[in-house]
Amino acid sequence: MISVIIPTYNESEHIEKTIKVIFANGNRKDITEVIVVDGGSTDATVQKATAAGARVIMSNKKGRAVQLNYAATLATGSIFYFLHADTLPPPNFTTNIIHSVQAGNGSGCFLLRFDLNNWFLQANCWFTRFAPTFFRFGDQSLFVTKENFAKAGGYNEEYRVLEDQEIIKRLKKTGKFVIIKKPVLTSARKYVSHGIYKTQGIFYLIYALYRLGFSQNRLVSTYKKLIPEEKI
Repeated sequence: MISVIIPTYNESEHIEKTIKVIFANGNRKDITEVIVVDGGSTDATVQKATAAGARVIMSNKKGRAVQLNYAATLATGSIFYFLHADTLPPPNFTTNIIHSVQAGNGSGCFLLRFDLNNWFLQANCWFTRFAPTFFRFGDQSLFVTKENFAKAGGYNEEYRVLEDQEIIKRLKKTGKFVIIKKPVLTSARKYVSHGIYKTQGIFYLIYALYRLGFSQNRLVSTYKKLIPEEKI
């Protein structure tokens, strides 16, 4: 029933573990496929994903929104579960998703937890239990029925940052959105590399500019200026 979809670009450090945890924490009979949609990695991402049991497809363009939309056109499941390459789903996540859809929810996500014990990051994660879209982070993962994904029109491919928040706004108009009260575990590597408070401050700034109506080009250029080595 569920197509797990993971966009990648040079994720050889994380992708193998993520796929193994997907199969370990999910009910295999409910996982139609694990699709890794790659944006042209130059490391061993593709080889490791294939060896771990994923179906690897190559996207002609790099970018999460583009890659996810392309994978969705090829996915065979009735539910899409979009997951970051460095994020691990919780135990029994497939059962939780299916029960949620059966209860009438068209889309939803999980709570967030980082793999770093830090009070500030823990506080940020605590807020992911609340409904406003402001508290939605892409790391929380996203599940959506194939029908509701189509109704929403998929990801907006003009978006290179905050694409998850943008699509969630539209998904809430096509059906009920639920937050499953179990956390995914995501890597805090960005915070470790660039500083916890600095990195979060940059994310707040980008979101503020987004809400003020600045273009995606401006958001991307600001992001790259502040964290030039980060993938986007």
